[in-house]
Amino acid sequence: MNVFAHIGRYTQLMGRTLVRPDSWRISFRMFMKELDKIGLQTLPILIVMSVFMGAIMTIQTKLNTENPILPTYTTGLVTRDTLLLEFTSTILCLILAGKIGSSIASEIGTMRITEQIDALEIMGVNSANYLILPKIIAFIVVMPFFVIISSAIGLFGGYLSALLTDIITVSDYLLGIQYAFIPYYVFYAVVKSVVFAFLIASIASYYGYYAYGGALDVGKASTNAVVNSSLLILLFDLIITDLMLN
Repeated sequence: MNVFAHIGRYTQLMGRTLVRPDSWRISFRMFMKELDKIGLQTLPILIVMSVFMGAIMTIQTKLNTENPILPTYTTGLVTRDTLLLEFTSTILCLILAGKIGSSIASEIGTMRITEQIDALEIMGVNSANYLILPKIIAFIVVMPFFVIISSAIGLFGGYLSALLTDIITVSDYLLGIQYAFIPYYVFYAVVKSVVFAFLIASIASYYGYYAYGGALDVGKASTNAVVNSSLLILLFDLIITDLMLN
């Protein structure tokens, strides 16, 4: 199937998904279930990644900006802006595309090959809206919180590297993360994360929904979901950056 056929089928699926639910009560129940699965169950790995990335960024920034001309607070400033501009939105979403995207594609793909989706259609249920919409909304809702939590924990990881090593003093690091702070960067990171969350959830759902065949096809759908959502994240990262920061 060529790219235009995929785009057309994806658009049709989103047209069936993004409509008023048949039952708000059931949809809300599904939303809360997805919120727990996507949000709370992802939080531990988010915390671990952010701590280590903040610490690593601090150390590498200090080593690569070792220059008497640069002020001592440069390390903290660069670490803060790097976390806000790229890691907590783009890099984090690329990682979550592998975890959450593959999980969504596998879950829906398994329902397709076991004919559960066909059963929903026979009962007159809009299966796309019932299965996909709660996942998309849940992911979009939690991503801004992921961005803020990841940024804070990443900065804490940098603080730990300053506290536990002699690569930079704590006072210089704290001065750097406070110096010339631009609140717009937080808004920029949140906007990117919301767009990326929609891409990951919708693309993963698309490949899972059309995973006809057997268990091998579910695996292929999961792989395709991760690869294509990652490529589109990078493409939209370029577009959004040009629109919002240029």
